[in-house]
Amino acid sequence: MTGPATAGPRVLVGFDGSPAAIAALGVAADLLPGADATVLHLWTPPFAGDVLRRRLVDRAGTVDELMELVEQEGAAEAGRVARLGCVVARAEGWTATARVARSYGGDGLRFAAVAQESGADLVLVGARGLSGVSAVLDSTTDLVVQHSPVPVLVVPFPMLVDERERARTGPVVVGWDGSPGAAQAWHEAEALLPGRPRVAVVVGDDDRGAVPLDGDGRGVTLRRVPAPHPVPGPARATARALAEAARREAASVVVVGSRGRSTWRTELLGSTALAVLRRTHVPVLVVPAAARVTRGAEPVGSGAESG
Repeated sequence: MTGPATAGPRVLVGFDGSPAAIAALGVAADLLPGADATVLHLWTPPFAGDVLRRRLVDRAGTVDELMELVEQEGAAEAGRVARLGCVVARAEGWTATARVARSYGGDGLRFAAVAQESGADLVLVGARGLSGVSAVLDSTTDLVVQHSPVPVLVVPFPMLVDERERARTGPVVVGWDGSPGAAQAWHEAEALLPGRPRVAVVVGDDDRGAVPLDGDGRGVTLRRVPAPHPVPGPARATARALAEAARREAASVVVVGSRGRSTWRTELLGSTALAVLRRTHVPVLVVPAAARVTRGAEPVGSGAESG
């Protein structure tokens, strides 16, 4: 096990103590070694479970005293969950700080607000899936993806052994259509995942705009993928093609941006990005249009096609 480093990105981790959240930290540490994590646990009063509440009812003399005890115990339990996340993060080689915040419903929106104020470069959340190809996001993860002001890394659960290995060594697949949203996604992939080969994947025939460049000006691998037929709808067609490209390339992560312009794309941060999240069994990095480039990647320009 390597010791923690401090040069990596600042990651806001959504952590609830579940197996999916613990696994997400392990996968993210393979993708982002040496990150500095703030482990956030959101809790909604009354947090305490039924057994604990019954014990508190026996102890409390009044309703007000009962509410105070429930609040106290709930806050303490929330802190323990956040600290558990820190233990996991540190075991994976990250530095970590615990943070607890209240939420009175709408956890996804509250999480996005904390991301805005925290100065994080990236948000990490785990997604619980069903068996087979239909990975289904829970509502909190869905809202975080749609409202976060910074890129969101969503790690599916469960991942197989070979899928975990690809997270350690595989290339980065980026959905590409020449749009500003795709360019933003490319910049963030280069900034957050330096040193990994990147593959630009074009779905269908519409690839107007420059091919992206690596930071040193080298051309990158470009793959053209035909749109599936019969077409199941633009979002699902794009998602299916990107998921298949990720499988063929043995990708470590799929990166999608927002507000592309090809005919095979709707507003990517909406239907297509969420369709990609539901289709693929590798981590997905969703980059909002307003995201800042965290490590000063070079602008997109013209490049040579390969592959």
